Amino acid sequence: MRLTYHTIDLKLKHPFRISRSVTELKKNVIVQIDEGVGEAAPSQYYGENADTVIEFLEKVKGQLGDDPFQIESILSNLDKKVSGNFSAKAAIDMALYDLVAKRLNLPLYKLLGLDGKAPLVTSYTIGIDTPEKMKEKTKQAKDFLVYKVKVGVENDVEMVKAVREVTDANIRVDANAGWSAEEALEKIDQLKEYRIEFVEQPVDPKDKAGLKKLKEKAGIPIIIDEQLMTSKDIPDFVGLCDGINIKLAKCGGIREALRMIHVARAHGLKVMLGCMIESSVGIAAAAHLGSLADFLDLDGNLLVSNDPYEGLRLDKGKYYLSDLPGLGIVAKQK
Repeated sequence: MRLTYHTIDLKLKHPFRISRSVTELKKNVIVQIDEGVGEAAPSQYYGENADTVIEFLEKVKGQLGDDPFQIESILSNLDKKVSGNFSAKAAIDMALYDLVAKRLNLPLYKLLGLDGKAPLVTSYTIGIDTPEKMKEKTKQAKDFLVYKVKVGVENDVEMVKAVREVTDANIRVDANAGWSAEEALEKIDQLKEYRIEFVEQPVDPKDKAGLKKLKEKAGIPIIIDEQLMTSKDIPDFVGLCDGINIKLAKCGGIREALRMIHVARAHGLKVMLGCMIESSVGIAAAAHLGSLADFLDLDGNLLVSNDPYEGLRLDKGKYYLSDLPGLGIVAKQK
């Protein structure tokens, strides 16, 4: 099999600010294995960028063999040879699944034996900004049924209040580990007035005592994201949260995401499928697993102005999967 790649620069519609950083341009890497396509959406927070992805791809591109149907063997071999590099591995994983499904003339969800007909409700993320600008962003995305509001800064309550003033839709908040445990309890208590569905990553994931206290006292579901990378990490957070956020670029792709879903269910945890800033390639790959999740936050492609791919239909905050073979994604005509 022949592996090729190229970079893409995704431009954010608005500067995307969370509690620890702001992004205006995201450099991702598109991987092609024969006719299969995948995407690496690296995050500096997890020690990756486009350069590390390319370095990894150069190292392994001649080691994939010639049979794409050997997905398990190929990916296991990559894990044994090189640790980490999860977004790079995710791109190879997606491309292999896309390739196999295309060879069988099946959409990916059918290859996996999943439901692909039901609409998939995704949240739309409102990044940190002034309350007035957050109101305006929410109005611009008025057809969504769920909003995820980034918090973790001083005027959290004012920001969520501003969003609630212009929508009756569900609101979730994500602090990206921006609070201490005591601050989180105080902020969550204040935010309940605005009918918050759940809180994502309220505190540093290393603060296990803080997470335990929040799980016991917050009175609202707690979802864990940061530092929960693969299925091996899940047992460490049992009893400390109500659910986990799985991202293909964070765990290594579809293969590991499926494993994480099953491990989470075995521990009685809710499942959220999330994303990085990605094109429709990475978002579609996650969306094909959507029927297995309780919550979807697959909006990375919606936050950019120049997504170079299409095929994942969105209508009033709901995704509809394509019945085209593989991921169902094609490059836009220039």
